[in-house]
Amino acid sequence: MTLAPRYPITIRPLTEAEGGGFLALAPDLPGCMSDGETPAEALANVYDAIECWIEGAEELGHPIPEPSQPAKSA
Repeated sequence: MTLAPRYPITIRPLTEAEGGGFLALAPDLPGCMSDGETPAEALANVYDAIECWIEGAEELGHPIPEPSQPAKSA
């Protein structure tokens, strides 16, 4: 089961100077971010980044922060 959807995500447009598209951040996981051409692509990419962030933290024996907001029910 993936933990990625449990974490809050912030998505914002990137300026043309920043390369355009959208940036998605997972503020609960320091440095965890990704981008995409559309908000949906940025979201999918940041979910992958969250999984990699958690996997890396586990391998290094680092703590994994709990999500700052409760998961939303469907």
